Amino acid sequence: EYMFGKAFLVAPVIEPKVSEQEVYLPESCGWYDFWTGKYYNGGQHINVQTPINRIPLFVKAGSIIPMGPEIQYSTEKYDPIEIRIYTGADGEFVLYEDENDNYNYEEGKYSTIRFHWDDDNKKITISDREGSFQGMPDNHQFKIALVNEQNGSGINESEKVDKTIDYVGNSVTVEIK
Repeated sequence: EYMFGKAFLVAPVIEPKVSEQEVYLPESCGWYDFWTGKYYNGGQHINVQTPINRIPLFVKAGSIIPMGPEIQYSTEKYDPIEIRIYTGADGEFVLYEDENDNYNYEEGKYSTIRFHWDDDNKKITISDREGSFQGMPDNHQFKIALVNEQNGSGINESEKVDKTIDYVGNSVTVEIK
């Protein structure tokens, strides 16, 4: 097992013809099965199914994960952006954008948008956009999905969103219940 960034716990299957594998979920927090949305308390071993097309993957509670539409080229439109929130702890995420096809970011031509999830109050704050670059989109549509066993799991777009936010670059705070 290993952490991929701060959010993902990956448990690769290394034995052939294995249909189930034991995974340890660290006790520092709660964990969501990426594929099913099922929540688990940390500090335990669990057995997970390991079909050939699915690596065991867990997401730490408090994570904010953007999921864009499928695109073929870096210059394609990528709105709306689904923002998945794995509740159970406060979370932060910074969305980085640049021109996608050159090195102008080395000269400071990029933008960032900070997301903060307040778990106790069930509020998402999307901060003012910082920075700019040529061709930067004027706005984004963020579709917020709170992950659970009925929604927000796997690689496909969520069937239901909890809030849709039309973001124009200015700070906004929205309660999601």
